Parts: sequence; structure tokens; C-alpha cells
Amino acid sequence: MDALPIEPTALLPFLAAVLLIEATPGPNMGYLAALSASEGRAAGFKAVLGVTLGLAFYMVLAVVGVAEAIASAPLVYGFLRWAGVAYLLFLAWEAWRGAAETSPGHAQTPDHAPFWRGLIANLLNPKAMVFYVALLPGFIDPQHAPVWVQALILGSLHLAVSLVVHAAIVLGAAHAGALLAQGNGADAIRRGLAVCIALVAIWLAWQTR
Repeated sequence: MDALPIEPTALLPFLAAVLLIEATPGPNMGYLAALSASEGRAAGFKAVLGVTLGLAFYMVLAVVGVAEAIASAPLVYGFLRWAGVAYLLFLAWEAWRGAAETSPGHAQTPDHAPFWRGLIANLLNPKAMVFYVALLPGFIDPQHAPVWVQALILGSLHLAVSLVVHAAIVLGAAHAGALLAQGNGADAIRRGLAVCIALVAIWLAWQTR
């Protein structure tokens, strides 16, 4: 067994694969952009923490072998899939009807709702679970360290990359939302972004079929 826990030549390909995946539009990206543009950076970063925690949860399940068992169970996978779609549609409806103040950075009462919504939306996204089950084994070499050690290291690298990408999305979307809202178009922005979240829900249903 080599001294290094991870095969050095596998790190760059893994990071490149992860960056490509995270840069591809998906449920997390769509929700974070919509939330940040309508409610500002603070709400967006809270949601990022929730999304990251959800990813970490599935990473741990993958390390101990539970995620693979869930992914191979049609009933459980189907429940997660449709529950995730339904939850995104609920978020779209909530944004449309304007349940809270939506001017960027001006929520009426500070709360942790974005964190919980980001966490729940990610836990109900089967693509997050399948990601670890499908990707990690291809970059693990039993000759370097125990499989669970390598899985934790690679999974942690993925969390770091996703955190950076999601933070960039929050900053960009919040800035764009603030500029657009200067013309008293906050309500139109909120409804437009609600439509975007609904489209993300439809996309998730199609991609996880």
C-alpha cells in the first residue's frame, strides 16, 4: 500500500469532472440563483449551507454503502424523485404568490427558512445520491488506502468545489437581482424566477426518469 491515500494522478481528473458537473445547470443552481436574485445574498448563502449539508449527508451514506442500496431500490428512488419534484413546485408556488418580502436583501424578519429549504430540496434530489454512487468508485484505488478513507477525501473535495461554485452563483444572482429591482420590478422578478424554479422541477423529473 502506497503512503498516499489517494492516487495523485486521479486528483486532477476527479476535480475536472466535479467542476464540469457543478458548472452544469441543475436543481441546486436554479434554486440558488432564483432565491439569491429575489431575496439577496444572505438568503442565498443560507441556502448554500443547506445544500452543502445535504450533499455531505449523501456522501456519508455512499461511504458506508447505504446510498448504493437506496439507489438500487426502485420504490425508494421513485419516492425521492417525485418528492423532490413536488417540493420544487411548492417553492415555485410560494415564490409566485409572494409569501414574504422579496426585495433583495430586505427580508422582513431574519430566519433560517432558506437553509432548511436548501437542505430539504437537496435531500429530495436523487441525483445528489447517484452522483456519489456512480462517480467515486471510478477514482478509488484499493492499493492506496482503505476505500472509505479515499471516498471521504474525494467527497470532501467535491463539497469544497460545490461550495465555491454555489457561492459564485449566489453573488452573481444577488447582484443581478439588485440591479433589476432598482426599476421597481421586484414583483416581476419574483414571478419570473418562480417560473424558473418550476422549469427546474420539470427538468429534474425528466433527468431522473
